[in-house]
Amino acid sequence: MASKPSIPKGTRDFSPAEVAKRQYIIQIIKSNFEKFGFQPIETPSFENSETLMGKYGEEGDRLIFKILNSGDFLAKANEAHLEAKDSTKLTSSISEKALRYDLTVPFARYVVQHQNEIEFPFKRYQIQPVWRADRPQKGRFREFFQCDADVVGSKSLWQEVELVQLYDSVFTALGLAGVTIKINNRKILSGIAEVIGASDKLIDFTVALDKLDKIGEDGVKKEMIEKGISEEAIVKVQPLFNFTGTISEKIEKLSVLLSSSAEGMKGVEELRFICDNVSNLGLSTAGLDLDVTLARGLNYYTGAIFEVAAPKTVAMGSIGGGGRYDDLTGIFGLKNMSGVGISFGLDRIYLVIEELGLFPEAVTSTSKALFINYGEKEAFYSMKAIKELRASGIKVELYPDNTKVAKQFQHADKRFIPYAVIVGEEEINNNQFSLKDLVSGEQKKVSLEELTAILK
Repeated sequence: MASKPSIPKGTRDFSPAEVAKRQYIIQIIKSNFEKFGFQPIETPSFENSETLMGKYGEEGDRLIFKILNSGDFLAKANEAHLEAKDSTKLTSSISEKALRYDLTVPFARYVVQHQNEIEFPFKRYQIQPVWRADRPQKGRFREFFQCDADVVGSKSLWQEVELVQLYDSVFTALGLAGVTIKINNRKILSGIAEVIGASDKLIDFTVALDKLDKIGEDGVKKEMIEKGISEEAIVKVQPLFNFTGTISEKIEKLSVLLSSSAEGMKGVEELRFICDNVSNLGLSTAGLDLDVTLARGLNYYTGAIFEVAAPKTVAMGSIGGGGRYDDLTGIFGLKNMSGVGISFGLDRIYLVIEELGLFPEAVTSTSKALFINYGEKEAFYSMKAIKELRASGIKVELYPDNTKVAKQFQHADKRFIPYAVIVGEEEINNNQFSLKDLVSGEQKKVSLEELTAILK
């Protein structure tokens, strides 16, 4: 007996209703991207390994799905590494490609490769799946969609202001209140590391600090010590663990803390510009908060960093994030090309909207009417009407088989189709249709014009 088929952990099948809901979210995000002047591009699902590796930090590199070389991939394997069972070193000789981990690094590669065709500043959006060899859990999958918007070729902080407004515009359109857009700046984190004497441990410091929400203050301190950050330095950073007040108050506290760091003060001024202008322009739905523990463990951010928190009533991690990256295209040979971008986590946004019951009923609406099949003659009469109804933008269909009428009505019921259209000899002779409301049970004869008006 054949075993029951399954799918890999961290992946999912989507039903028609689920796909409809996902497309609803995507369409709102897409329309807002275009409203803000972003243009669509697409990149391959897999890239050369050298494009991806080393761009996400040590943790990110471990989560990249590697693709084995086609054919006898062991034929060209390094024998010394194979014999030593050194999987890390062996990988480079048996795998030259990898599934994309995010959309930002492939975008940077795209910009460098097509720089002579692009008009800068270049505003692009991309809505495609990415893959991460992560441990699956609620809201975290191994295959998921990202919805990115980036601007390259401009250092203007007005881009950051606009991206905060873009987040707000999308969540307003989705009816998702209570979302918080957290903001910080990597220059501030560099400045703090400098002030506490841990500049050489910047990456370890920021990666640990970024985990405050997950592992708590004690967990962060423990990880910092394990990474070689002194207890004296951790004492100096203590105020960050309980950093309260309004955004303006927090910025003033940072000004005092970082007064001896030129890099840190530059980050403070950038934050001040962004936050002041966002405040003066106003937000419709989302809230803005300065979170000095926000680090985002990706090596390429150099300025403002963003993370979007779901409403507190929902137990969910971040539903979006991004930041400024001055050096990303430099990795591929194109210098002085600053960029900034944000991403929407489609799958998590879906779960939040589903949990809060915010999907409009119309999103999953099925066909408005099912034409009952009584035979070849009746089916042809029905199909002529169906063609005209569809031309009017109305979703209707004919049951394909001339089978028991009860079975056809059951089909309409299971599909939540609200109307059945009955065509018999009498209806054909009188150029009419019998329309049955499957909720109330009411039935009446109508012309095609009347049928069109009712179903619309």
